[in-house]
Amino acid sequence: MLYDQAVEATTAIQARSSLKPAVALILGSGLGDLAAELENAVVFPYAEIPHFARSTVIGHVGRLLIGMLENVPVVVMQGRFHLYEGYNAQTLTFPVRVMHMLGAHTLIVSNAAGGVNPAYRPGDFMLIRDHIYLPGLAGANPLVGANDERFGARFSPL
Repeated sequence: MLYDQAVEATTAIQARSSLKPAVALILGSGLGDLAAELENAVVFPYAEIPHFARSTVIGHVGRLLIGMLENVPVVVMQGRFHLYEGYNAQTLTFPVRVMHMLGAHTLIVSNAAGGVNPAYRPGDFMLIRDHIYLPGLAGANPLVGANDERFGARFSPL
């Protein structure tokens, strides 16, 4: 069923854009304005994409865009949804599945985060090499349930 929903969302997006994105960007509130840099962007409010959740967080616009960024075809989530908004892990990861079905093979996720290193300043970029997914320890994991091989292997390499 999840696979069929992802196909439905992908088909709806492809009906309005034939661009095959190579890169997917999920922009948090701090980088949401980067979406304005896309050339020839086709804009999809989340409400117009079948099975997409709605972002309720201030600063998360709630749109998917497909266009060119620095001569690279991209699909961009301008804002996202979160566990604390009441969504489950499968709902949160649904757009990633759709962006992959659209053709994206690289995913870049941004967020605003604090740091304990006193050398860090607001606006600095940090690259996360690894993390501990604490909600997963409580069972909030997008891999829970039967695996649908049409999405590929259950455990992708990180």
